[in-house]
Amino acid sequence: MMLKDKVALVTGAGQGVGQGIALALAAEGARVAVTGRTLEKLQATCELIRQRGGDALPVQCEVKSLDSLSACVDSVLQHYGGLQILVNNAQEVPLGTLHEVSDEAFTAGFESGPLATMRMMKLCYPHLKGDGCIINLASAAGKRWDMSGYGAYAATKEAIRSLTRAAACEWGGEGIRTNVIMPHATSPGLKWWIENQPEEAEAFIATIPQRRVGDCEQDIGRFVALLCSEGSGYVNGQTIALDGGQALVG
Repeated sequence: MMLKDKVALVTGAGQGVGQGIALALAAEGARVAVTGRTLEKLQATCELIRQRGGDALPVQCEVKSLDSLSACVDSVLQHYGGLQILVNNAQEVPLGTLHEVSDEAFTAGFESGPLATMRMMKLCYPHLKGDGCIINLASAAGKRWDMSGYGAYAATKEAIRSLTRAAACEWGGEGIRTNVIMPHATSPGLKWWIENQPEEAEAFIATIPQRRVGDCEQDIGRFVALLCSEGSGYVNGQTIALDGGQALVG
């Protein structure tokens, strides 16, 4: 129980990677605020946690709204009385070539990605001081040698990496560690892509040294739990690829 009595807030935890992270944090003793847009999905994740003996709170939230983010943090603090772990996972992603991505989609990517991440970090900052851990999600798309079709998506994710490094440097002395993970995981979005682009997906998986895509809870969530634990207490400002060895992060 590495995270016993810790309180965690995970955005986009109704499914996929966010859900896997929430489950893994709860398995290590954390009390988890499960946030996202769809209440039914949040309640389903909370029920899974409770069935395993954990403690979870569903909090409906729209990450593109500052008021909604602020209300979400207030709800968590009111219910649990504190906060030690923040995981910024939720984001709308603008996919396609530069000609295909609309201004609206690109703007939504920034509002739900780097802007929401910065807002959440600032809202949670006073409560994380002393023993806090922030995990932000980026993507290895920003490390592709051929960025065709991924430029807009990677731009939003690379902005998150920059904000993470800044927080790590500015807040590290106040007892807040901030890191980035870049996961490959069997999320609903990736499953859809594999089903609809089987040849491209097969070629993609062949470039992963371990020849498989990670599991949301076992491969991604459990590492996040480790990164939030005392055993990782000197890890700060880093980008860590959870991708079976595919990306070389420089």
